[in-house]
Amino acid sequence: MALIEESVRGPSLRSAAAHTVPVTLVAQLVELVARWHVTPTDLLSGSGLNADSLESPLVRLDVEVMSSLLERARQLTGEPGLGYYLGLQKRVSVYGYLGFAAGSAASIRQALEIAIRFAPTFSTAIGVELREEGGAASLCLVEHADLGAARDIVLISLIFGLETMGRALTGSEPTGPANLATDFAFPEPSYQPRFAHFAPRARFGQPFNRVVFERASLERPIVTADRTALLLARSLCERALDEIDPDAGLVDRVRGEVWSDEGGFRSLQRVAERLGMSPRTLKRRLATRDLSFSGLVERERRERALMLLRSQMSIDQVAERLEYSTASTFVRAFHRWTGTTPAVYRRSSRRG
Repeated sequence: MALIEESVRGPSLRSAAAHTVPVTLVAQLVELVARWHVTPTDLLSGSGLNADSLESPLVRLDVEVMSSLLERARQLTGEPGLGYYLGLQKRVSVYGYLGFAAGSAASIRQALEIAIRFAPTFSTAIGVELREEGGAASLCLVEHADLGAARDIVLISLIFGLETMGRALTGSEPTGPANLATDFAFPEPSYQPRFAHFAPRARFGQPFNRVVFERASLERPIVTADRTALLLARSLCERALDEIDPDAGLVDRVRGEVWSDEGGFRSLQRVAERLGMSPRTLKRRLATRDLSFSGLVERERRERALMLLRSQMSIDQVAERLEYSTASTFVRAFHRWTGTTPAVYRRSSRRG
């Protein structure tokens, strides 16, 4: 069964490779703003959408249009912190086949692995990456598109939507605030104090958008686990992913091989061998995505550094684990990535 995409475009035309999202997100937004007595007609005015458009789950629209609708919703409701409300009402069903697969998984770990692999079937605008180090894990949201003025709404709703869906999937409360931290790469919004009780350890202006939690949480069982349903949903997701781009999972596969479980980084030669291709082929395929192997290794170092600095390891030990010849070399690299030093970052993490 082939997926059919109908594209709804705004006044400015976008390329065929434009980032899109399913119209189900608009239906979710319409449902939310009704609490402020905003009608679908008022919200959708000028977007090229109407109530009938929201009835087809296969309709897609440009991220630019979705961002404009979110900002319009903020203005019509008069609620700047709309992202928190969207996150609190997030349901796995909004993600279609992807949500069906994740909800049928055996554990949170398996659900996240599915979400990471098949995220492009929902949208290529934001990628998902999982990191594990010691007793901590972090889920990072990587922006691949300009989210415009609604950037804070999108990222807050996604981060807190993960918590809402995690509660629904496991039937239990998420890890307590003492073990949960959220980082956002945009400045702290003026409305944040009103919502501080939702995120007591939220920090803004950070290098990444991510949530940090106890690694043990990954093994929590999902109450709706169903192996037969999972096999069906995965096959549908695989087909959808192939139709988007047969090579869509390459970057995630490379990232998964770059770091060795024994510690340290594998060479281009070794990673290529493990992926069953030559180093030249791997470099060429990454280049088609404007990426390089060295760049992926650098990003892996940066993200692992941020996690390790939350642990009890000394800065010298962190530098050694990340294969820097000296601690001073690591400090210079960290400053280049973040604009601050490992010591300052560590102190701010512990205060958060």
